[in-house]
Amino acid sequence: MRNLLMLLLGLLPMLAGAVEFDAGTRHIPLGKVMQVFEDREGSASIAQVSAPIFASRFRTHDADVLNAGYSTSVFWLKVDLHYVATADATPRQWLLELAYPPMDHLELYLPDADGVFRLAQRTGDALPYDTRQIRQNNYLFELPLAPGQSTTAYLRLHSQGSVQAPLALWSAEAYMEDQPTRLYVLGMIYGVLLVMLVYNLFLYLSVRDVSYLYYILYIASFGLYQVSVNGAGVAYLWPDSPWWANAATPFFIGAAGLFGCQFARHFLRLGKLSRGYDRLLQLLMLGGVLVMVLAVSMRYGIALRMATVLALLFTVSIFSAGLYAWVRGVRVARWFIIAWSAFLLGGLVNTLMVLGYLPNVFVTMYASQLGSALEVALLSLALADRINSMRERQSQTLRETGRTLEHLNQQLARSNHLKDEFLATVTHELRTPMNGVIGSLELMQTLPMGAEMAQYHRTAVGSAQGMMDMVDDILTLTELQAGRLRAQAAPFSLRGMLQDLRAGHAGMALGKGLYLSLDIPAELPDDLLGDAQKVARCLGCLLDNALKFTHQGGVMLQVRGRRLGPDSLALTFTVSDSGIGFDDLDQAILYQRFFQVDGSMTRRYGGLGIGLSICRKLAELLGGKLSHESTRGLGSRFELSLNLEISQMQMPSGRTVSGATRF
Repeated sequence: MRNLLMLLLGLLPMLAGAVEFDAGTRHIPLGKVMQVFEDREGSASIAQVSAPIFASRFRTHDADVLNAGYSTSVFWLKVDLHYVATADATPRQWLLELAYPPMDHLELYLPDADGVFRLAQRTGDALPYDTRQIRQNNYLFELPLAPGQSTTAYLRLHSQGSVQAPLALWSAEAYMEDQPTRLYVLGMIYGVLLVMLVYNLFLYLSVRDVSYLYYILYIASFGLYQVSVNGAGVAYLWPDSPWWANAATPFFIGAAGLFGCQFARHFLRLGKLSRGYDRLLQLLMLGGVLVMVLAVSMRYGIALRMATVLALLFTVSIFSAGLYAWVRGVRVARWFIIAWSAFLLGGLVNTLMVLGYLPNVFVTMYASQLGSALEVALLSLALADRINSMRERQSQTLRETGRTLEHLNQQLARSNHLKDEFLATVTHELRTPMNGVIGSLELMQTLPMGAEMAQYHRTAVGSAQGMMDMVDDILTLTELQAGRLRAQAAPFSLRGMLQDLRAGHAGMALGKGLYLSLDIPAELPDDLLGDAQKVARCLGCLLDNALKFTHQGGVMLQVRGRRLGPDSLALTFTVSDSGIGFDDLDQAILYQRFFQVDGSMTRRYGGLGIGLSICRKLAELLGGKLSHESTRGLGSRFELSLNLEISQMQMPSGRTVSGATRF
């Protein structure tokens, strides 16, 4: 009786009922009806496994999906099938599907005509894509079943990664009808990832915030990881590279961890918020780099296990860092947590499924993909909120800066006003003693002096006059700045004014061996109405500069005019020299106060750098315009254009002039 009981127990798996299906069957999950044998040493052959005495080692599986996690064992799956259709039923095609693309090795054994089990198909992602009987991302095997036929199929599974076996029997028509749903889900996931990648790329190009660049790299890495784990990479991207098909999964997990941590650090500004979390994410980034290196340098099983641990740590760390930032009052952290919660929950579910703690069903299989699609969609709100927050901060900063600048401008205006008043007061006060000095020196000329004393006297007179000229320049500039100068029209002689200017600068020209010529057309009216003092002052500054910066050749003062009407005249005074010249400069710079074309020349040529500024302001005061042309090494040309009235006392009676006449 004991021996009979043992025999019955040994034959019990063989007596288990076969899976029956008929012509109307569309889909049968085989998880709870298949039998499983775990070959820990991996030494069993099909002859041993299919022997009747070996049947006692198989155990009926009680879950929908075999989920062995990271196991180095070889797993044998046994499925008994019975097609109960009548002999005259329409022939149908039946497919055996194992819906887990990352499986390394699969071998299908079917009985031949003599009942001997032989290898019918060998495939897996460790082999090129074209080894698959039906080229799909999941593994499909054709089963040649005739109506009324019973058969047994053996599957041998082995993988360095997680061992998952969602096994099902499909009719070919039902399988084809079911594919659009799965493809739509994957298309939606990849579409969202692609759209968000392009969207954030445009954001990065617009705002140049490096956080968006890290997020783009994270999305790209995570998307490629999804492509590799779903089998789309093997089907479309690297069909002839089995090595990379296996290495890609841990490689892109490491890359996603690397760029995801870097994105979180910059997005949440953890460097300023929490040094501890910042260091933790930096450590995880090093782990991501290590996983990437191991993925391409060692057996991918080791890298894949480390990548799984990295993914769990990454999930917990990022989530806790976001919560910490939220508690600390970081505005964008709330959207960050909401967005990442979906992704982290999906990743956690998928990781627990891979480790064998959760069953392999549609939700757990695609949890990370669905979570990532939802995450990138929600995180767009966080990015938009970040942009709004940045704009608000920028607006607030601009408002505060504007108020500060306004306050500083008011202080500067008051300071400039006080400075101008001080300069005006000082120059007024300096003129009195300087006039005394100059007057005393003039009186000394009436006394007899020796040659040496006369030389000292001339030096003192020149220095005193130069000092007086600088005081006059500063006083004129401050009065112009304060708006206290007004143009006062009075009759004057144009030729007399110009001759006086030439006489006043002849000594300087003669001392340097330069010519100083004056060109006035004879037909130009002489008696004009205007502010001769200011015109002369402006031309005097131009002549001073021309003579100062000319070493050979000379300076010419040229006057041209044309009538604008019976009693008005447009005059153009041109001062040209053959001096050192300068590169063409913007007028706002050249006519700036205290500006020197070359600061190194100040000691050589002297001067305060206010002559041209005085000239321009005097020209504007007189209603004229000052322009210039210059070439370095060839000289300069300054042109003063004014409109003056002709003195009525000099107009011939009864004479009328129309149009514009050039003299």
